[in-house]
Amino acid sequence: MICAFSAVLHDVSQALDAIELARRTFPRLSFDLIYARPGQSEDAWAAELKFALATAADHLSLYQLTIEEGTPFFALRESGKLTPPDMEAAARLYELTQAVTAEAGLPAYEISNHAVYGAESRHNLIYWRYGEYVGAGPGAHGRFVEDGRRHVTFTEKTPEIWLGSVESFGHGVIGGETLTRQEEADEMLLMGLRLKEGIDLARYEALAGRPLDRRRMDMLAGEALIEPVGNARIRATPSGTLVLDALVADLAR
Repeated sequence: MICAFSAVLHDVSQALDAIELARRTFPRLSFDLIYARPGQSEDAWAAELKFALATAADHLSLYQLTIEEGTPFFALRESGKLTPPDMEAAARLYELTQAVTAEAGLPAYEISNHAVYGAESRHNLIYWRYGEYVGAGPGAHGRFVEDGRRHVTFTEKTPEIWLGSVESFGHGVIGGETLTRQEEADEMLLMGLRLKEGIDLARYEALAGRPLDRRRMDMLAGEALIEPVGNARIRATPSGTLVLDALVADLAR
């Protein structure tokens, strides 16, 4: 699957031309859209999304706008020059997204990723299933297991500095750490509950050295925030995905 990112300013026509070129060139492709933008109505997003679905192939990534501290967007929001939708409006846009994509045959298999059955991103599933991967490019993180422990690497973020490091030392890695068992289990929980397939309870127990608290799981299931998947897995419900960060923190206690 090809997923391209660019920092170059472009208009809608140029974006559509790029998608069309990709469709003629590659057997699979995906593109991203961001919603919950300032002033965006449900009707406007529904129309935009339906147009995107008609343009897409078999995969689409749809992300809610997240404003991070230290970014220009954060400064604009703090100054009152940018006002994103409140939490309730953003939740309605998320629910609308799930309904429209499911009706079009591209249901969510991960919170922000939608695909025709069988066309899920094999690359990204490695992250969400908590597999091993090498972080090679600028700003990339890696996760690999050696001697029974999971190690983290991270690379230089600035492309020019990263390239200089690769030319001088053969790599752009600038740091790393070794995770504790509980940190591994927490990461697996955080990543796996993003997936429609959920997480393997036995794998969590093997990593953490203890099972998830049964009373807490029963409480969250009673609140319709998690649900069993067969006898060995759990997943977040649609209501649970709306409060996933809090849900993960609650389960990990």
